[in-house]
Amino acid sequence: MAKVIAVNISDRKGVIKHPVEVGECLVDFGIKGDAHGGNWHRQISLLGQESIDKMTAMGVAGLDPGKFAENLTTAGIELFTLPIGTLLEINGVLLEVTQIGKECHKGCAIKQQVGDCIMPREGIFVKVLKNGEIRPGDEIIIK
Repeated sequence: MAKVIAVNISDRKGVIKHPVEVGECLVDFGIKGDAHGGNWHRQISLLGQESIDKMTAMGVAGLDPGKFAENLTTAGIELFTLPIGTLLEINGVLLEVTQIGKECHKGCAIKQQVGDCIMPREGIFVKVLKNGEIRPGDEIIIK
């Protein structure tokens, strides 16, 4: 079963996100209280625990949820293989995949430490199509 491991937010861009108990998802915005929210195509970012585990295997220690600035840490789903336009449902929240990967920030601490970073290749972005709340443990359904 694909599921949410953690919901993470930050009050400003360029910093590690911190876990929260619930993420209130708003149409045309993203997660309430998150600095990356807004009416654009990268409202919420997702990264699989499996991807994070690859970086741990390369020798990066202390990779807690949110360390890659992802809003949703997931498990049991290979996110980066989902086509653009794929619909995901999490606890009634409807999300549409809008982007796979992203350009890496120059000077990323993870890349400096091990010479690689997984978010640019395996992280994905979605926009919110239906309001609701997402919590750790919620199932992810591909529509």
